[in-house]
Parts: sequence; structure tokens; C-alpha cells
Amino acid sequence: MLGFIWFWLVAVMIVAYVVLDGFDLGVGVLHLFLPHNEAERQSMLGSIGPVWDGNEVWLLAGGGTLYFAFPLLYASAFSGFYLPLMMVLWLLVLRGVSLELRNHLDLGVWRTLLDGAFGLASALLAVFYGAALGNVLRGVPMNADGYFFLPLWTNWQPGANPGILDWYTIIGGLVALVALTLHGALWLTVKTSGELEQRARKAVTPLLGLLVALTAVSLFATIAVRPASLDNYFRYPATFIVPVGVAAALAGIWFWNRGGQPGKAFLASAAYLFLMLAGGVWGLYPDLLPATNGAANSITIDRALSGPYTMEVGLAWWSVGMALAVGYIVFVYSRFRGKSDENKDPHPGVIAPD
Repeated sequence: MLGFIWFWLVAVMIVAYVVLDGFDLGVGVLHLFLPHNEAERQSMLGSIGPVWDGNEVWLLAGGGTLYFAFPLLYASAFSGFYLPLMMVLWLLVLRGVSLELRNHLDLGVWRTLLDGAFGLASALLAVFYGAALGNVLRGVPMNADGYFFLPLWTNWQPGANPGILDWYTIIGGLVALVALTLHGALWLTVKTSGELEQRARKAVTPLLGLLVALTAVSLFATIAVRPASLDNYFRYPATFIVPVGVAAALAGIWFWNRGGQPGKAFLASAAYLFLMLAGGVWGLYPDLLPATNGAANSITIDRALSGPYTMEVGLAWWSVGMALAVGYIVFVYSRFRGKSDENKDPHPGVIAPD
């Protein structure tokens, strides 16, 4: 029972990170081409400025929870995916540094360079996250001791000995890139006004059409690569409500964005991300990381779970920590509600030259 609880607690924390930091990444991608002047760039950054670093705490919390709840999975994944994890780490650093530093340099050429770095890092992070999920859903070539190593790519084909990148994980990366960019566009329709808001709303329609197509492609690709991902759905037919909910969320985005209700459209996007991730996780259960070279080598909940004392004590401390984190999130989002461009200062945070 504790294994089941911790499986879903880790899943919820990952979903919370994707939903909350997802619009930060989407705004970063849109920052490359949506704003027409510095005031609009400042408005976009102001929409995420008070919350982006707090949103990333969920990534750290999820990794920490994974460490004490499923130590075998943590050790295996962080060694086998060492190269992409280092790339993600550097992209997170580059994104954070460029976002903070550009507001302290009142020089056009440096701001342009840092804006490009911020947007590129945001786009690559979205792709890497989607590809990472694709690797987990597809599986990895696992040794009997639970360890593996993957090169960045091999022959671009999923199979017994794949690389981190193949045609399936690239599809996952594209789904994540489009979904999070759409999520960011919807966030901007909520938090900005004027021409910037209108351009963000217009960007939703083509992004949504592309996302619908990629979602369908990813569904059939997942079934083709790992047919066992449907086993839990057929075992518990009521859970087919998840793909139905995905379709309903996509329809809700279109309906509410078209009807000028940005808040509801954004919540529909959050529901889409939640259901897509929950659906993928449910297709894995009770595996945590399937093996492509034999089910006996897969890392399952029972195999990876910490001892009962660790789980019980950890659950008590986790509850306290999550109560504080949720309280912080509620405070920050309520404190900074409203349009970000209500602040008329065109260069907030810039240090004036002597």
C-alpha cells in the first residue's frame, strides 16, 4: 500500500512541476518571436518573474522524494541518463542566468544575446523533458542489477538497444515543446493586455491544431512501441476516462480561447498536461522503469521501494513540507494576480548607470 501511495505522490509532484513551470518554459519559447519591443518583453517576463523560481522547486522536491522513496530507481536513472541530465542542468542554469542578468544590463546587444539564450534554453528544456518521458515509456536496456547506460543516439530506432534519441522520443519532445508553448501562450492571455495579449491569443489556434495532431501521433506511437501500456486500461476499463479527458481538455482550450475566457482556457491546458502525464504513468504501473531486454529486469515499485520505516516517517515529513509549499504557492499567486503590465516601469530591476 505504501508503494502505491508513494508512486502517485511522486507522479503528482512531477505533474505539478510540468503544469507550473510549463508555462514559464512556454513564455520563454514565445519570448523569441512574440514581443515587438522592450516594453512587451518586460511584460512577458513580468508575467513569470514572481513565480518562475518557486515553480522550479517542485523539480527539486520531486527528485528528493524519488531519492528516499525509490532509491534504486534514483541511482539507476541518474547514472544511465547521466549525459542528458547534465545537459538539462546546464540548460536550467543558462535559463536562470539569462533571465536574471538581462534585467541588470541596459545594453541592447547583451539583452538580445541573453533573450536568445533564454528562449533557446526554454525550448530545449521542453524537448528534453518530452524525450525523457518517451525514454521512460519506451523502456531502457537494463542489466540484472538495475543499471544501464544509453548513448545519445544509435540508429534512431526504438528496440532492445536504443539511444536516448530515436524517432519515438523525438515525437515526445515535439509534443512537449508544442504543449508547453501553447500553455505559455494561454498564460500570456491571462497575464498581459493590449496587442501582446491579442497576438498570444492568435498564436493559440495554430499551436492547438499542431498539438491535436501530435497527440494523436504520440498515442499510436506509444501503442506501437510498448503495447503493454494498454494493459491497465483494459484491466480497469473505467480508466479510459483519461484519454476521453485529454480530448475534452483540447476541446475546452479551443472553445474558451475562442470565447474570450482565457482563465478557463488556461485551466483546460493544465488539465491536458495533467491527464497526458497521468495517462502515461498509469500505462507504466507497477513498473517505474521498464526494461527493453526482458520484463524480469524492469524496475518495479516493489523492487525499488525503501523500507517501511523510511516510508512512514517520510510520509509525515512530506505532508508538512507539501503543506508549506502549497501555502507558498497560494500566497504568491494570489499576491501577484492580475495583469503583469499594470506596472508601467519599462525596465524593472535594471540598475541605472552611474
